[in-house]
Amino acid sequence: MSKRNLTELLSDGDGGDDTPPTSKQRRRSPTPLPPVHALPYPSLSAAPTSPPAFQQPTQIISFSYTPARKLEFTNSALRFLAALPPRPQLSYAYERWQRRPETRPRIDGLLRALSTARAKNHPSLANGVGAVGWRGVLTRIMTAPYEERDGWDMNVMCVDGVLYFEEHLDEAKLRAKNDLAPRQRLNTYYGYAFESYCTSEKPSTSNVPCVNVPQAPGDPPGWGGDVDTNVQWCSVVRTKLGDTRLVIGGEVDCVRGTYTSKTDTFVELKTSLVIRGAQDEMRFEKKLLKFYMQSFLLGVPEILVGFRTPSGEITTTQTFKTVELPRLVRGKAHGWDPRRCFAWGNELLEFLKKNVPSSSAVGIELQGEDEDKTRHPNAQVWRLTFSSGVGVELRQLDDSAVRGVESAEGDREAVDRVGFLPRWYWDEVVKADDSSGTT
Repeated sequence: MSKRNLTELLSDGDGGDDTPPTSKQRRRSPTPLPPVHALPYPSLSAAPTSPPAFQQPTQIISFSYTPARKLEFTNSALRFLAALPPRPQLSYAYERWQRRPETRPRIDGLLRALSTARAKNHPSLANGVGAVGWRGVLTRIMTAPYEERDGWDMNVMCVDGVLYFEEHLDEAKLRAKNDLAPRQRLNTYYGYAFESYCTSEKPSTSNVPCVNVPQAPGDPPGWGGDVDTNVQWCSVVRTKLGDTRLVIGGEVDCVRGTYTSKTDTFVELKTSLVIRGAQDEMRFEKKLLKFYMQSFLLGVPEILVGFRTPSGEITTTQTFKTVELPRLVRGKAHGWDPRRCFAWGNELLEFLKKNVPSSSAVGIELQGEDEDKTRHPNAQVWRLTFSSGVGVELRQLDDSAVRGVESAEGDREAVDRVGFLPRWYWDEVVKADDSSGTT
């Protein structure tokens, strides 16, 4: 499958004073920031018009995060689908959960993978890249037409014609993600425990997944090991929406059968409360949009959902084919249409291409004894803000805000940055420019 037609249904600056600048101040004064740009919320009642094309995702490279959160280009963290034991209890081993602290959602790991793939001259990158981001970021963008409550902020850079996205979390949001209420924290753990029951370190020796053999005395049947959210296996894919070639990275829960280095065996694992009536069914079917988009963007063809009680017992499971999910909600009052999502996503990408100027990766060293020589005046960072029912606003960050983006506060480790891009990646782009004769 090469392309699908998706029908479109939508549609700080600082004030100055009157003090004359000195010559040094004049040299250091920032260029006035451009005005705020806005893209209004898409209409949910508009009829289909034009279909943006979406290309089937193709895997470029994969990598693992170890328990020490070290990135390595191996499949050490890859898990295989296992059979679920009867009515497993998801609260098991909660007290032993190795929970990775929430830090700024940096793009570094994805860029390291992209850099490695480029070094190997991966054929799917021969025609260039238009945008790079984690799956979670692209999911937020694509599902925005149906978002009824939560807004979001993203940082955007455009370097040599490539858009880079990073979710922006301020200190309050980061603190909230780390300080979950006890019930919310337990509900989060239920999802990870479901993954432990459903996955194994080794593939099944038969065509049918087998129940895990307990790894330690006292473990219940099917338990695949204690939860450590530092450990992840990630896939990086190349796809295309409209005229924009995308590189998207994201965690993959497991594969069915044998790993083929393709996305066709990927499986997404989800949990949801048992459906007890019409209201529960409506909430679940709304939730399916996020399930669908997360899987579709990464080329995951299959989603296994475990339905649990409030106390964390799985009562039943159901497997969904990703491409068939839209049919389940078609024509319903609370339904959603992925064509509208992709049309909006395409419109937003074109909006960003139009309004975010492309920076050259060739920096200009600033003058003056007090200047921070790590800054690059043509490394612009923009803030994209979405408000439900309103749309998005785009504004360029001033120097102070850019320094906040570059700051290591809230990071796992200190990394020298140009905007939110790690300097090693920026320098790599500089080298590529030099070798191609770009000035």
